[in-house]
Amino acid sequence: MGNGYVVPAIVAVTLVTLGIGFYGLRLARTTSDFLVASRAVSPTWNAAAIGGEYLSAASFLGVAGLILKYGVDVLWYPVGFAAGYLALLLFVAAPLRRSGAFTLPDFCELRLGSRRLRTLATVFVIFIGWLYLVPQLQGAGLTLATVAGSPYPVGALLVAVVVTTNVAFGGMRAITFVQAFQYWLKLTALAVPAIFLALQWQADARPAVTPPDGPAFRTATTVVVEHRAALTFADGTILQVRPGDRLDFAAGDPVPEVSGVATDAADWLLPDTAGDDDRGLFATYSLILATFLGTMGLPHVLVRFYTNPDGAAARRTTLVVLALVGVFYLLPTIYGVLGRIYTPQLLVTGQTDAVVVLLPGAALGDGATGRLLAALVAAGAFAAFLSTSSGLLTSVAGVISTDVLGRGSVRGFRLATVIAGGVPAVLALNVSGLDVSQVVGLAFAVAASSFCPLLVLGIWWRGLTDLGAAAGVLVGGGAAVAAVLVTVLGPPLSGWPATLIAQPAAWTVPLAFTVMVAVSMATRRRAPADVGATMLRLHAPEALRL
Repeated sequence: MGNGYVVPAIVAVTLVTLGIGFYGLRLARTTSDFLVASRAVSPTWNAAAIGGEYLSAASFLGVAGLILKYGVDVLWYPVGFAAGYLALLLFVAAPLRRSGAFTLPDFCELRLGSRRLRTLATVFVIFIGWLYLVPQLQGAGLTLATVAGSPYPVGALLVAVVVTTNVAFGGMRAITFVQAFQYWLKLTALAVPAIFLALQWQADARPAVTPPDGPAFRTATTVVVEHRAALTFADGTILQVRPGDRLDFAAGDPVPEVSGVATDAADWLLPDTAGDDDRGLFATYSLILATFLGTMGLPHVLVRFYTNPDGAAARRTTLVVLALVGVFYLLPTIYGVLGRIYTPQLLVTGQTDAVVVLLPGAALGDGATGRLLAALVAAGAFAAFLSTSSGLLTSVAGVISTDVLGRGSVRGFRLATVIAGGVPAVLALNVSGLDVSQVVGLAFAVAASSFCPLLVLGIWWRGLTDLGAAAGVLVGGGAAVAAVLVTVLGPPLSGWPATLIAQPAAWTVPLAFTVMVAVSMATRRRAPADVGATMLRLHAPEALRL
């Protein structure tokens, strides 16, 4: 892209992140500081930190790319990502904080008294954390390669090293300050360019997002194809393209129809029916279920509620998060919509995730304004990778420290951080072609099929037993994990099998709940003897000091 402002902007974000992290290091001394910031984080700070870690690469880059590519069908992503905090507020936030646990495995043992269930929860925390971490590192590599021309591994390794350093030396105490700063940076990095983009669209006489003849190239464009696809041109000619193929288009040429992409105006503006067999409707409901329920099962989100002073503060935190996240998700939609006008070549190259970082330059030109705004967006994207990776690494390192290494000390936490950051870094260096939003969506499906039923039933139903919980997590969560592995590593599927595997939550979540309830009822004698006291502790106001 040849933008001289991008690298300094990314370096500045990296240095500020390290600086804030080292400032927090002065306050981090005990194991409680490293794991839960000594449970002393105020609702406002915690909400900003949650917004910082939750709004990941899938939010900053992926949502806009999906809207550019598929249209209104994928608006359920930002709706579900935001609405998930409503379910968290209603069912989990305050009781989870009152439990006094440090991690999800801690909660499992406290509620059901089973070491084996704790071990199973540890495995799922690590799997979900690493599954979520890989696309963050991948997104960093692709973003730096797109905006600065660096090799793919540079961005991935840079984020891995910076995040591992911050978490290892400052733990949750330092990361809280870092993530709060990065939420406001990300919001600014999208909001300011969005204002200029809207003004430019107005100055260009408001060109139609979905013109009757389909999108067209505004300027002469050379496209380098990144993924295999079938292109259908205006004259009906069909061309099979492969990665590396170069195509030249003149100004005004119509954008060819790309296989699997909503190029036609009606397809982009109207919900897809996927034929007459309701596959599209099933996939939509499955996506809603995964995003709405998956939030309450994400370990890096849940661990932040352990940092609140009490249950009331946890509820206030969730309310503020709903507002912060809701405001943020208005912005990627604008980028996806305007990308149809100013960056239609991304539909052909397959790099739709890059629309956020390329749109300012494409719409505003190669002048200083376009370059500065592109650098600001690139800095915001890098902040997204750093903040989310920090939260994920903290949650995984905490579990590895207490349950795998068995040390529960500051030194053990630091060793666990290196392990927790090293594995996904190696994976990210060897996997560069995954769809960021798709992988994150699958992580939500795994969380919704494992920890969501465990938390909801564990908090609200006295009859849950350790065997019931373990069976539900194994069957429901295991089915979702299998769907992830088939999607990432398996052969291409078609028809209903493809839909069921790509969006598994609609059948894996009910399966998990059903198995948990059925097995618990069959083993009701294994219910903990102190379940009454535990439930009272989860639900009684803190003023009673139970």
